[in-house]
Amino acid sequence: MGLLPHRYPFALVDRVVAHEPGQRAVAIKNVTLNEPQFQGHFPDRPLMPGVLIVEAMAQVGGLIVAQMPDLPKGLFVFAGIDAVRFRRPVVPGDQLIITCELVSLKRKRFGKVRGEVKVDGNLVCSGDLMFSLVN
Repeated sequence: MGLLPHRYPFALVDRVVAHEPGQRAVAIKNVTLNEPQFQGHFPDRPLMPGVLIVEAMAQVGGLIVAQMPDLPKGLFVFAGIDAVRFRRPVVPGDQLIITCELVSLKRKRFGKVRGEVKVDGNLVCSGDLMFSLVN
């Protein structure tokens, strides 16, 4: 809770298992049937929406830059998404292992991370995410 500004119902990181500020972060998201999106996506076949998988990846990516001591204080927000691919559905009961690595940081305001999400060792999503600092 102290590492990210997100709160229920939009906190999509359950546990940080590795964190190297400015370099890399690994976290877990446990997908459960009682999450609100499954009421409508889809009632007879619950699937985690791809946008929420990408958001979970972005939150883990945010951990990398949020704890860097030499950056100005402020909120890093999504600025872009490149080359994101989904390889299989995510369903209730899955545990997402989300890994992100810093690719670049420009002018201490713009960052790019490469992320991947695995379930049971199988890649389910990957892509590049961009962040921008807002004052």
